[in-house]
Amino acid sequence: MKTELVVKDNALINASYNLDLVEQRLILLAIVEARESGKGINANDPLTVHAESYINHFSVHRNTAYQALKDACKDLFARQFSYQEQRPKGVANITSRWVSQIAYIDNSATVELIFAPAIIPLVTRLEEQFTSYELKQVSGLSSAYAIRLYEVLIAWRSTGKTPIIELSDFRQKLGVLEGEYSRFNNFKVRVLDPAIKQINEHTDITVKVEQHKTGRTISGFSFKFKQKQQAKIEKPVDPKRDPNTPDFFIPMTDAQRHLFAHKLSTLHEMSEYSVGTESYEDFAKRIADMLLEPEKFRTFYPLLVQAGFNS
Repeated sequence: MKTELVVKDNALINASYNLDLVEQRLILLAIVEARESGKGINANDPLTVHAESYINHFSVHRNTAYQALKDACKDLFARQFSYQEQRPKGVANITSRWVSQIAYIDNSATVELIFAPAIIPLVTRLEEQFTSYELKQVSGLSSAYAIRLYEVLIAWRSTGKTPIIELSDFRQKLGVLEGEYSRFNNFKVRVLDPAIKQINEHTDITVKVEQHKTGRTISGFSFKFKQKQQAKIEKPVDPKRDPNTPDFFIPMTDAQRHLFAHKLSTLHEMSEYSVGTESYEDFAKRIADMLLEPEKFRTFYPLLVQAGFNS
């Protein structure tokens, strides 16, 4: 099974925006489509998202998918997001659209979209701080708030806990509009609790929240989370290439090493090999070097197979 990675710059993970569930899913599918197809993302060529892909990933009825994508195309063009960028003269507060062009084609049941210029480096620039996760982890989430909370948490995967996030900042990150669920109890019951419940039931992590007060008023939250134990998938092994033999080793090309090192760097099973607060990019570089060592290769081989390595 191929690993469909969603990759976002942390500036986008921490951005403030309000997308509904279908719009978020459409953006995620477009990011995955660009990576999986090898087409890449630019400001001129449209990306195509098929309704069939939406149906398969999110388990929705065909007619529901068609109408949902049509409606999303009408609204997504007007959606905006805000983020901060460090520049030589100081911090720039930037507001941008998500897409510069979007269309729904009835005959083929497809969406064609072109990301706005500001988005492109945030989903393609990987040499700095970024967050990645498998699309399947959010496929079972039916709350737009749950998807955003999952992304915010996963950005802290190396530590398994977040710093305290001020309530107003947290609301913006989740896309809660000003004046919406303004009473804390409403926010907790309608937004936070359902999001945590869905994440715990449908993703690869379990999360606990801690409330923080200023005086008697809730002023922020912090979260702790851990990876769920995954059942190991037994795969048949060619007896001629038994990974349990002491001298088992398959030389990889440089391109293979770096490709699969990047995939391995996102797996929770590799967390014991990470160092401090290193970025996933730095971790992937170290994994690529480790794959040159026969002993480490044998250790990582089951994960390589899981990530799609076929010798």
